[in-house]
Amino acid sequence: MSDLYKVAIIGSGPAGMSAAGQAATRGMSHILLEKTDHLSDTIFKYQKGKFVMATPSDLALRAGGYEEGVAEGMQFAEGTRETILGIWNKHCRIEDPNMPFYEGEVQDFEINTRLNAEVVSVEGEKGNFSIKLKDGDTIRAETIVLAIGTQGNPNKLRCPGADHPMITPQLDDPEDHIDKNIVVVGTGDAGIENALGLATDPALGNTVTILNRGTDFAKAKIKNATDLTSADEEGDLNIAYRTSPSEVRDGEMVVETATGEEVIPCEMIITRIGSQPPRKFIESMGIEFTSEDRSAFPKLSAEFETTKDGVFVIGALAGYPLIKHCMNQGFDVIEYLHTGSAVKPADEPLLEKVFENLPGGKSVDYWLELYRTNVDIFAGLSTLQMRELMLDSICTAFAPGEVIFRRDAPGSSLFALAQGSVAVEVNPNDPSITVPIGQGSIFGEVGLVSGRRRGATIRAAEDVVVVELSRKAALKLIGSSPEAAEAVKRISIERQILQLFGSGLTPEDIKPLVDSAETEEVSAGKVVIQEGDNDKDLFIVRFGSMQVEKGGEGRQTFLGLIPAGNFFGEMGVIDGQARMSTVKASVKSEVIRLPGEGFLELLAKKPQLRERAVQIMADRRRSNEEIESQQAKEDGKVDSYSGLASFLFDEGMGEATDALLIDERLCIGCDNCEKACADSHDGLSRLERETGKTFAYLHVPISCRHCEHPHCMTDCPPNAIQRGADGEVNINRETCIGCGNCKSNCPYGVINMEPVPPEKPSLLSWLMFGAGPGPGEAPYSWRKENAQPGVAKKAVKCDMCAGIDGGPSCVRACPTGAAIRVSPDKFLTFAKLTEDVES
Repeated sequence: MSDLYKVAIIGSGPAGMSAAGQAATRGMSHILLEKTDHLSDTIFKYQKGKFVMATPSDLALRAGGYEEGVAEGMQFAEGTRETILGIWNKHCRIEDPNMPFYEGEVQDFEINTRLNAEVVSVEGEKGNFSIKLKDGDTIRAETIVLAIGTQGNPNKLRCPGADHPMITPQLDDPEDHIDKNIVVVGTGDAGIENALGLATDPALGNTVTILNRGTDFAKAKIKNATDLTSADEEGDLNIAYRTSPSEVRDGEMVVETATGEEVIPCEMIITRIGSQPPRKFIESMGIEFTSEDRSAFPKLSAEFETTKDGVFVIGALAGYPLIKHCMNQGFDVIEYLHTGSAVKPADEPLLEKVFENLPGGKSVDYWLELYRTNVDIFAGLSTLQMRELMLDSICTAFAPGEVIFRRDAPGSSLFALAQGSVAVEVNPNDPSITVPIGQGSIFGEVGLVSGRRRGATIRAAEDVVVVELSRKAALKLIGSSPEAAEAVKRISIERQILQLFGSGLTPEDIKPLVDSAETEEVSAGKVVIQEGDNDKDLFIVRFGSMQVEKGGEGRQTFLGLIPAGNFFGEMGVIDGQARMSTVKASVKSEVIRLPGEGFLELLAKKPQLRERAVQIMADRRRSNEEIESQQAKEDGKVDSYSGLASFLFDEGMGEATDALLIDERLCIGCDNCEKACADSHDGLSRLERETGKTFAYLHVPISCRHCEHPHCMTDCPPNAIQRGADGEVNINRETCIGCGNCKSNCPYGVINMEPVPPEKPSLLSWLMFGAGPGPGEAPYSWRKENAQPGVAKKAVKCDMCAGIDGGPSCVRACPTGAAIRVSPDKFLTFAKLTEDVES
């Protein structure tokens, strides 16, 4: 039986090592236990030569051994993996043959370290814990600091073949892999750095594809995201957006994309998809978690103590993974154990600035607790996680009547109400008609999801305190907190149902329906409703779009397009009959499934809603019957209609809100459309008429479709891409930094990176003196010759001629009416297409 230590520290990562250094400095009897034969296993497993960032840059480092004005404590600054571990090894008197020896001066902390000491169980109570090791030894300690992190328990792929030998959760040295096809899953910092290490050295000759389940890089540092998209633009690697693994097979990975399944050849798969706490081990000690969700963290006090007295948790296991934070926590927890008093955290001055404009002169702790307890989406966060989140947020107080934001204002941030309520002006012509949003709820989620301008003016209804989360902070919160993700989803479902069905409904009316609602992701082409089936659920298209078809395998008749924000399936619910048509996703989509019985109960209570639903059902049925009657004539119109609809879906029109189409029966090839576009935009055309695909008479040129959920908008560091008042997606040339993320994200190739063109001489100057290149887009040679030196490239795309009277110049300039801009759901009507067929 060993001596009784004052504190046993389990895990020698940045947090545990810092704690041990402070315990040694304070003269506390201690032992640092590490299960491997080296320090800091997580950093040890970083790829060779990885440059480690010391972020946040404005946060002071206060690691083990720190004493204000006397000693800096354990060292940590930006540097390579090898340099950092060399310094730490010297701090702890560890000789590691796998790491270069650090030659500089480093303080020796005389830490009592034991390597190869894997803990298998912990028993006992505060004051007398028994820690059993795998080698049979037992360590006794009054208190325990758990700093084991989560990297030892990496997530696995959730698809067939997840245990294939091609899969590895880490990359040691990129130079070990030459001339390989490699897939990296995950676009956090680790995944991005692995992909760049394997792809950007031409000598390695690797073909690298990195899968991004979404379209942004919410969990990555801006520099890493920018480096990745630059590498994609240069052709060093390929970023597959909205793509997730479907199956792993010998020599290949099957993936699900926005438009269906694809196969990627590969000899190696690196999974950088996060990790989970070793929950079984932690709970065996008597420690409780914040929820049952597999990614939840242990419950902690402000002093890092768990629900098991005498056991403390710091570092990544506490939900605070950045190295600086971890080392600061190591210092703080030992100071608390040594003095019995909580230490003011190193980030306190930064948070004081965040809260300085809030009323009452309250403390940081007061505001953190108020936000955490009053705001629904923060319910699952620990105090430590709240501190990190608030550093990326803006906290503001508003007096009654003050405007928080106005209708049509740009904005993609999310707001949460910590105190008071706000009034939403739902009628722009009558500001007195408002809908309340109460304390604890959120608003601004539409701008967060789709980037659309604010849909209403929102004012403070009373004294309010809000927090504004940047888009990046909000997406990171939703991605890392199951409770936050569920709260945001519930609120958005409730509001979508209220907006869609209207008829005087209140949140209380639809509560049972919202409680039973389920969201489902639907891959492109997947059937949601099958013709002839007897299921009775109702669906709302949350993202994407659905196409409605009827008929057997040999001859499918297209009946219509259902864009985001609309419902379907009401015929089977209201009539109780078998499904009369098939509904499937035209692009990767998300639907809300509402139980049919619950919807019928709501209809029974709300006659106005029932009347409206029956009318919509009758209109749809009448349209379907008209198409079916035309089908019976066998004159080819319906087949042409269905074929054209299928072509438009293949071209991504299922997610467009405004697309440029050209009728080639009328087009004379004059290129007036391109010239007019160039003349309206500093000499740079935003469309390419001849490129693109054609079906029958309909041509889809390369021009922005202004997607319902724009790919380009999802990872713009300066937030330079916004929706206009009419739904157009604009790039602000003044704030664009030329990173190219939008171009890389766009799957339709409609964004170009161009230097800001020199000003063209006027048309009159050209006519009279031959000055300048003349009407239309200036030739590249003229732009290059007359360009200002050193001007960075900026993103260029169609903006639907926002601010120009008369609408899009391309359409106005067409002498034959061949060019039209139209919403696909309006174009894909039988009346419109049969009219075109007949003409």
